[in-house]
Amino acid sequence: MDTQRKLQAEQLSCPTKSHELIFDHKSDHQRRSANYTPTIWKYDFLESLNNKYDSEEYKKRSEKLIEDVRHIIVETKDLKGMLELINTIRKLSLTYHFEDEVKKVLDKISSSDYYYNNNDIKDPLVGDDLYLAALYFRLLRLHGYHVSQGIFVGYNSVDYKKGGGTHNITSTEVKVMIEVLEASHVAFECEEMLTEAKALMEENLKIAFPDNGNKYLPKHEVVHALELPSHWRVQWFDVKWQIEAYRQGDPDTNTTTTTSLLVDLAKLNFNIVQATLQKDLRELSSWWKNVGLSEKLDFARDRLVESFMCTVGLAFQPEYKSLRKCLTKVVNFILIVDDVYDVYGSLEELRHFTNAVDRWDVRETEKLPDCMKICFQALYHTTCEIASEIETKNGCKLVLPHLKGAWTDFCKSLLMEAEWYHKGYIPSLEEYLSNAWISSSGPLLLLHSYLAMPNQTNTASSLDISKDLVYNISLIIRLCNDLGTSAAEQERGDAASSIVCYMQETKSSEEEARKHIREMIRKTWKKINKTCFSTCGSSSLSLSFIDIALNTARVAHSLYQSGDAFSAQHTDYKTHILSLLVHPLIPNK
Repeated sequence: MDTQRKLQAEQLSCPTKSHELIFDHKSDHQRRSANYTPTIWKYDFLESLNNKYDSEEYKKRSEKLIEDVRHIIVETKDLKGMLELINTIRKLSLTYHFEDEVKKVLDKISSSDYYYNNNDIKDPLVGDDLYLAALYFRLLRLHGYHVSQGIFVGYNSVDYKKGGGTHNITSTEVKVMIEVLEASHVAFECEEMLTEAKALMEENLKIAFPDNGNKYLPKHEVVHALELPSHWRVQWFDVKWQIEAYRQGDPDTNTTTTTSLLVDLAKLNFNIVQATLQKDLRELSSWWKNVGLSEKLDFARDRLVESFMCTVGLAFQPEYKSLRKCLTKVVNFILIVDDVYDVYGSLEELRHFTNAVDRWDVRETEKLPDCMKICFQALYHTTCEIASEIETKNGCKLVLPHLKGAWTDFCKSLLMEAEWYHKGYIPSLEEYLSNAWISSSGPLLLLHSYLAMPNQTNTASSLDISKDLVYNISLIIRLCNDLGTSAAEQERGDAASSIVCYMQETKSSEEEARKHIREMIRKTWKKINKTCFSTCGSSSLSLSFIDIALNTARVAHSLYQSGDAFSAQHTDYKTHILSLLVHPLIPNK
C-alpha cells in the first residue's frame, strides 16, 4: 500500500509543457501549441492498481445483501414506501441488480387497479401529498411509463409563494421543494406547469439558503440539487456523495434499517465494481503503452485515464467491460484527431488527412508529415480491430463501413471548422451548430456504443431511425463543451465556439451568450426526454442503449462543469478520478 501511495504522489507532480510556436522547416508551416500538460497518470501507477474486492468472498457477501433487498422490495406494500425504496436503489446505482423487481413494482403502481384498491390514495393518483406526486411523476417517467403533468393540478396554491419568508421552512418542506425541482427536469416540451414549478422551486430554495447558509436545514442537499439536477448527473459519479448523504441522514427522521442495508450493499458494490474497473484500466494502460502514440505525438493530449472515466460514466456495470475498452480507445483517438485539426495540421495537410480517412487508404497519407501518418495508421488499425472484435462477439456483419463512415463525418466536420478558422470566418449560430453537432463526436460515440453493446446483432439502421436522439445528445455535448472551453480557446485564438458565434450574431455580451446557451441545453434536454421516455418499450432501441445514450450527455456535464477536464486536468477532476478508480469505500463491519 505504501508503494501505491508513493507512485500516486509521484504521478501527481509531473511538469507542464511550455507555451510555444514551432516552425516546421519541412512544410514551411508554423505549428501551433495548445500548451497541453503531459498526462499526470504514470504507467507504473496504473499497473499497480489493485484491491481485494474482486475475490469470491466479497461477491458472496454482495449476493446475500442483494437477496435481502429483494425480500424487502416484495414485502413493501404502501405507495410512498415502494417509491422511496426504488428511488434509494436508483441513487445508490444499484438498479441493475433489481431490474425485474423494479419493473414489477412500477407495473403494479401504474395500473388503475392499484389506485382504486389502496386507501392511502385519496384520488386516482396520489392524493394531496406534493412530495409523493413529484416522486411518482419522476420515477414513472424515467422508466418510460405514461404520466401526465396534470398530476400537479391543484398544487398551485401550495404555500411556497415567490419571494415569501423562509424563517418557518422545515427540512421536510425543503425535501418537497427539491423533489418538485427534480421532477421538473424530466419534463417534455410544452409542459409549462413544470417549467413554472422549476423556476419557483429554484427561487425559493435560493431564498431559503442565502450565501451564509441556514444551519437548521440540509444545505448540502440543496446545493447539490441547484448545482446540477440528478437527471443530468452520471449516477455512478455521484454514488459516493449519495452514500455520505444517507449516512448523515435527514435531521427530521431516523435512518431506517432498510436504508442502512442498502447503504451497506452500495459500499460493497462500489468496491467490487471498482476492482473490475481497475483491471480494465490496467489492460488499457498496457495497450496504450504498446501503441506508443504519446511519445510520437507530443502536440496532442495524452488522456487515457480521462478517456476511460468517460466510458465508466456511460456504463460502469461489470457486464460492459468490452464496451468500455472499445470506447476508451475511441475517445482517446477523438482527442488526438481533434488536436491534429485544431493545433498541428496546415489546411492542406488536413485536406489530405480527411481524404485518407474518407477513402480509408494509407496511401493517401504519403504527402503528410510523419506524425500525421503515424496517427492515421494507428487510427486505421485500431478501428479495424474494433470492428473485427464487434463482429466476432456479436455476430453482426459489415461493422467496419459504419465505423469508417462515422470517422469520415467527424473529420469532415473538423476540416470545416479548420477552414473557417483559416479564413477568419465566424458563422451564425445556426450554421455553426449544423456542423458542430457532428464535431462534438456524439454521432461517433453513439454509433460505437450501439454496435459494441453486448449481444447487439443489428447494424446501425436503428440509429438512423433515431436521428433526433443522436442529434440532441450531440448538441448537449457540443454546448457543454463550449461553455467549459470557450474562454481558454479564445485566449489561444482557436476557432469560434457557439458563445462567440452568438455574441457576433446578436451583438450581445459573453454573459448573455452563456445564458442563451444554458437555456438551449435545458430545451434540448426536454426534447431528449420526449424521445426517450415516451417511446420506452416501443422503440427499436433497447432500454440499455437509451440509458447509455443519456449517460453520454450526462458525462458532458461532468467533464465541462468546472472548465475543461480533458485539457486542464484540474485538481477537482483528479480528485474525482482517484475517488472513483483508486480509493475504495470502507464497509461496515
